[in-house]
Amino acid sequence: MNILTLLPFIVLIGAMFLMTRSAKKKQQQAAQMRDHMQPGTGVRTIGGLYATVKEVNDDTVLLEAAPGVHLVFAKNAIGAVLDDAEYNRIVHGDGDGDLKADGPVVPDDASALTPGSDAADTAGTDSSDDDAKIDLGKKTESDEAKDGKADGEAGAK
Repeated sequence: MNILTLLPFIVLIGAMFLMTRSAKKKQQQAAQMRDHMQPGTGVRTIGGLYATVKEVNDDTVLLEAAPGVHLVFAKNAIGAVLDDAEYNRIVHGDGDGDLKADGPVVPDDASALTPGSDAADTAGTDSSDDDAKIDLGKKTESDEAKDGKADGEAGAK
């Protein structure tokens, strides 16, 4: 057989070997990280829960999510063991005071879009257009009598 016909199979087998090797290495690192957990360290579960380790057993971990709230998780459910500084920054918000906004602060709701709000007034919109507001409410009987239409009549001729 020619070596050129075997070359694609050799490359495919080599690629599969490298992929399984890297996956196995990642699994070993994750298992080692979980084995080095000790009470008092902060962890993040694979579901995104941040908690403090209270007790480590063979297959389970007792976590404290809030004062007095204890949860039992499988060791495999621990996604990352965090160092103290990172855990305190995420959970308690320590160190967030260093961040400062350089530009204008954008509101997180639609209050700046309404004409009567303070944010719209400071943005340079003219609030004298109040008399040109469109009434989207239901018409009363006196308004219908002015229009000369009865209930159910269409405006088209």
